[in-house]
Amino acid sequence: MEKVRDRLTRVAAALDRASIPYAVVGGNAVAAWVSRVDEAAVRNTRDVDILIRRSDLDAIKSVLADSGFVYRHVRGIDMFLDGADAKARDAVHIVFAGEKIHPGDAIAAPDVDEIERVSGFRLIGLDELVAMKLTSYRDKDRMHLRDLIDVGLIDRDRLDRLPVELAPRLRELLDHPEE
Repeated sequence: MEKVRDRLTRVAAALDRASIPYAVVGGNAVAAWVSRVDEAAVRNTRDVDILIRRSDLDAIKSVLADSGFVYRHVRGIDMFLDGADAKARDAVHIVFAGEKIHPGDAIAAPDVDEIERVSGFRLIGLDELVAMKLTSYRDKDRMHLRDLIDVGLIDRDRLDRLPVELAPRLRELLDHPEE
């Protein structure tokens, strides 16, 4: 887990030095939000997910190459490996702002505007993170949402703030948190 935190810190520092907007999303974002309420409830994650604008990709390739990261596009996924011999599960995965991650997704990823600065990096806003997790809705996304529910960061009041396509998913988790 130290390697994941180090990777996140190095990427954030490089992008900050270059004044390139980004936001930490995924499991690290959930961990950052959960840690504000209960450090003991933080779940570890194996990779780093960064939200960027597609128009910044070429600049980011250059900036991260200077920090030892190697760009790869594999099976429709853009990522930066932490060195030439790194594996995809140890990479920094890219999500493009304003684009759907998968063609069938209900909504597109948010822009990198709604952020908070925490622990040396730009963190996606909670509303945007919840919408992203509800859009993906894989097992690990549902677990992340349950973590946010368990520490009180998500409750029924959020249902009215969600896109209509996503509210039923959150309602289901709130009604049946154990499933």
